[in-house]
Amino acid sequence: MKTAIVYASNHGATESVVNQLAGLLAGEPAEVINLRKNKNFNPKGYERVIIGGSIHVGQIQKPVKQFCIRYGNQLINTKLGLFICCMYTEEQASRQFELNFPEILREHSSSNKIVGGTFNFEKMNWFEKVIVKKVAGVNQTISNIDDSKIREIAEEMDRN
Repeated sequence: MKTAIVYASNHGATESVVNQLAGLLAGEPAEVINLRKNKNFNPKGYERVIIGGSIHVGQIQKPVKQFCIRYGNQLINTKLGLFICCMYTEEQASRQFELNFPEILREHSSSNKIVGGTFNFEKMNWFEKVIVKKVAGVNQTISNIDDSKIREIAEEMDRN
C-alpha cells in the first residue's frame, strides 16, 4: 500500500515521531514528506496518508494546516491518520487536536492520536525559551513522547 507521511516540525519532535512511525508501518516503505521543504506535495496516488505536526501557542504549523485545507476533499478518499505532538494532556490536548484538524478529516481518519511532546531548549530561540519558562514553568529539555501511541498509529493504519 503506497503510504505518505506528511509533517512539519519546529524543533525535531514531530520529525522524530515520523521517522519512528515510518519504521513501524507494514508494507512498502512510507514516503516521508517534510511540508516545509516540499511545499507542493500532492497526495494523489497514495492509498494511505498520515499527517502530523506539533502545537506551538495553540496552533499547528501553517504548512500542515494549509495541506489539510488544500487537499481535504482528496484526503477523505484515502486511508487517513492524524497526529499531533503537544505537551498538554487529556482534555487540553484533545482540544488542541480538535482545533487544529478539520472535523471532516478527524471523522474520516482511521487513527487520531496525541503522542506527547518535547520542549527542546537546545533548538529553541531565546524568545521561545522565555515563553516556555513563563507559561510551562520548564527551564530544561523534557519529553513526554509516548512510544505506545506511535505504535498504535501504525497498528491502526495497517488494519484493512
